[in-house]
Amino acid sequence: MHAKAAARERLESAQKGLIDLSHRIHAHPELGWEEEKASTWIAEALDGAGFKVQRGVCDLPTALIARAGSGPLHVAFCAEYDCLPGIGHACGHNIIAAIGVGAAIAAAKVADDAGLTITLLGTPAEEVCDAGGKILMLERGAFEGVHAAMMVHPAPVDMAMPPIIAVAMFDVFYTGKEAHASAFPERGINAADALTVAQTAIGLLRQHIRNTDRIHGIVTNGGAAPNVVPAHTSAKYFVRAATVEKLDDLLPRVHRCFEAGALATGCKVEIVGGGKPYAERQHDRPLAALYADNAKDLGRTLRDVGAAGGAVNLARAAGSTDMGNVSLKIPAIHPMIGINSLPAVNHQPEFTAHGISPDANRAIFDGALALAWTAIDAASDPATRKRLLAAAG
Repeated sequence: MHAKAAARERLESAQKGLIDLSHRIHAHPELGWEEEKASTWIAEALDGAGFKVQRGVCDLPTALIARAGSGPLHVAFCAEYDCLPGIGHACGHNIIAAIGVGAAIAAAKVADDAGLTITLLGTPAEEVCDAGGKILMLERGAFEGVHAAMMVHPAPVDMAMPPIIAVAMFDVFYTGKEAHASAFPERGINAADALTVAQTAIGLLRQHIRNTDRIHGIVTNGGAAPNVVPAHTSAKYFVRAATVEKLDDLLPRVHRCFEAGALATGCKVEIVGGGKPYAERQHDRPLAALYADNAKDLGRTLRDVGAAGGAVNLARAAGSTDMGNVSLKIPAIHPMIGINSLPAVNHQPEFTAHGISPDANRAIFDGALALAWTAIDAASDPATRKRLLAAAG
């Protein structure tokens, strides 16, 4: 039987279990570094499919490595499974996990005949945006020997090479001094004022940054009581730019806005985190082209990222992921697969609801098979195989 046909047959037999896996993860959302149920269910699914599974790898309790096959070309599929606070799987990581598991199972069916080694990397805490799971696993050797890394992410529409930019996340803590806000306000040092000054400065800074830059955040502590001058406030902020190099230029300017708040009010300020930012995504264009062809063969319609306007402006849309850091080290792809969610988009509660829809279930099958077929194509095409093996050095 042809390798692609055999992979499809194997995936068809696993399809019901993959949808069940996606729905279970969706029904039990877990934050980054806390994905105990999801990582257990993924490990069990792969163990049942004949993979050699290692859990708690890289000193990360919810990370895992599952491997099958012994061919010369080593392809890793990445699975994410953490959720967003408050709105659950509004970025569809339940779908990502099921796609990754499905791709691994389908490709493993023909791995030895196709000349493949297949690995599923369970990568926790993608949503934290500072020292995410893939960054730590990359540093600690989980990607060693991998020639290509692949994953598929749900979105409103299909895209082969979505725009992915760099991001740094950090927390800001102000410390002032309490006082009675009415009787003795002059005895207080207002940490809420410090945060207000900083946010105002950031608002003014936005006039002077690139149109590809992003600065956004939330107040995580605004004070305890309105009749007490707040002595402790905090915020969590994301700063994004097209590349890590441009992020390195922007980040100090944002930090100075927070320092201005401290200077203006007399508070102390501490900025924590941001030392391991997510990098921009470097798409491996030949692999992305193979994926696009396979997705089209499955009846998917891929949108041009350069297209502006319409229901969703793909030219402006830009997310971030620790898969970007992987892509700077290893040939990698990170296409989007549509789940017909519009007008709902990622990180909206309405998108969470679409994560277990019939369209999402179809995306699990199509995404997994397109990835498996892409791995098979990469191994069977002499030029692609030679390039990927050579890139590993």
